[in-house]
Parts: sequence; C-alpha cells; structure tokens
Amino acid sequence: MPKKLEQFNIVIAGTGGQGLITLLQILAEAAFSEGYEVRTSELHGLSQRGGSVEVHIRFGRKIYSPLIPRGRADLILSLEMQEALKAAYFVNPKTYFLVNKYIIPIPLQRIPSEEEILQNLKKISKNINVVPAEKICQEKLGAAVVSGVYLLSLAVFKRIIPLNPNSIKSAIKKTIPAKYLELNLKTFDLAKN
Repeated sequence: MPKKLEQFNIVIAGTGGQGLITLLQILAEAAFSEGYEVRTSELHGLSQRGGSVEVHIRFGRKIYSPLIPRGRADLILSLEMQEALKAAYFVNPKTYFLVNKYIIPIPLQRIPSEEEILQNLKKISKNINVVPAEKICQEKLGAAVVSGVYLLSLAVFKRIIPLNPNSIKSAIKKTIPAKYLELNLKTFDLAKN
C-alpha cells in the first residue's frame, strides 16, 4: 500500500454561482474515500452570485484545522483570473496555480488585462497554468457552467492533486444531482485529453 500523504492544501477561488462548494464537496468525498482525514472551510466574501468566494480543503494523515495558514497552499484552483490574485496570501514558492482564463468585470472598476494579471501572478509563483476551461466546456459540451469540474478533473489527471482519478469520478457520481450527472461525467472524461 502506498505511503499516505502528510497533507495537501487547496484554495479554490472564484465568484458566487461558479460552483465552488460543489468542487469542495467532490474533493472532500474523493479524499475521504482514499482514507485521508479531511477538513474544509467555506469563506464567503459577497456570497451572492458574482461576489468573491474562497473555499479551503485540507487532506492528509492528520489535519487539525480547516483553514490553510498563510503561505501553505499547495494549489490555488481559480475559476476566475482576478480571484487568483486574491489568494496570494496563501502562496509559497512551490504553490501551483491552475487558473480559468476568464475575467468577470467588476462594476465601476477598471478591468485588468490577462497580461497584467499574469505579470502579477508571476511575481509570486513560477508554477502557473492558465486554461481556457470556460471556452473549452462551451465549445465541446455546450455548457460553460462545468468549467470548474473540468479544471478539477484536469488537475487530478495531471497529478497536480494527489488523488486517484477514479476517486474523483466516484465522488462526482455521489455529489452531483442526477439531472446534471451525465454532463459532469462527460466533463470529467473531456479533461483526460
């Protein structure tokens, strides 16, 4: 039997309505099914649709707190580019960023360009992967709403998240309501390629 991971810390950043809580539930179910201790926390900013939302999940052999300490994130999974910058508090030199290439305009604010956001991210991490998940899911599945599940699945297939893809697939089946299950399983399979 493989040696259990000491701990792995993920911050999922995005906005209300992007499905962050669903991703948290999928990850928690998958990690728990692999025998890890799991702690989660939902840190809502403006938790209405469009407001900033940040959730934490920690799993490993022994986890005492659901909150990730400053500089201790292994992965920032961001469903929106500006929200990735807000997670800088949790970053260390080894933190990996997996970011949806998608920007939601903030009313009455100047919208930074993708280049500006990337320049700022590169100041705090060398491990940045920006993926047009929203666009891929819309083009291939006709539904941009599953871009979070796409990014999560991609992270597992690329071994960015140290969980078995089959655990994630089983967790999707347990977590997603029946009427959306087929679309989410197709999204999971799409991320393999």
